[in-house]
Amino acid sequence: MITSRAWRRVATTLLALCAAVLPVTASPAGATAPTKQSSHRAMPEPSPVDVARAELASLNVAAPHSMAGYSRAKFPHWSAQGSRCDTREVVLRRDGQNVVQDDQCRAVQGTWFSEYDGKTATATNQVDVDHMVPLAAAWRGGADEWQTPERKKFANDLEHSQLIAVSASSNRAKGDQTPDLWKPPLKSYWCTYSRAWVDVKHIYNLNVTEAEKNALSDMLDTCA
Repeated sequence: MITSRAWRRVATTLLALCAAVLPVTASPAGATAPTKQSSHRAMPEPSPVDVARAELASLNVAAPHSMAGYSRAKFPHWSAQGSRCDTREVVLRRDGQNVVQDDQCRAVQGTWFSEYDGKTATATNQVDVDHMVPLAAAWRGGADEWQTPERKKFANDLEHSQLIAVSASSNRAKGDQTPDLWKPPLKSYWCTYSRAWVDVKHIYNLNVTEAEKNALSDMLDTCA
């Protein structure tokens, strides 16, 4: 017969074993939501330079379509991505370092390096998620003829090199300009930028202008 004292001894031993195996996470004082962290990853790698040159050569060269009827609302974003996250928050988590998110998937802490201009941000209000090929540029390149589901896919594309977290100032300087009108201040990023731009236009079968094509070709020349 096992006495109550023996049962208590067994229970105490089991609790000690559990404490040794299972980690205990302490919540900061006043915290109302769990947080999670992620290490730095990167925008999906675009095509290699030789492939990008072939893609660029295959793009249709045409005058830009009219901006009549354009609205960012015709490119629904940011889409839900599960676990209360939307596309923007997924990119902030992916492109940042030591990113901490609350239980609503909002980034509340982290560090983001902007590939466009070399700036480092430590607050999300200093960071924008940029569409490599801007929505308005896509519209002028043929997205005006798409249906809403395709525009939504384009605006939330996490699979290809279309979305990147950069400094808010560089994103706003870029606006909807094509590479013949705006290039990243960091020339060291021109190779990746041009490969990504060409790759996205190729994937979505978007037109380029002659000036845009020439600028992209020159930027691809910076690739080692």
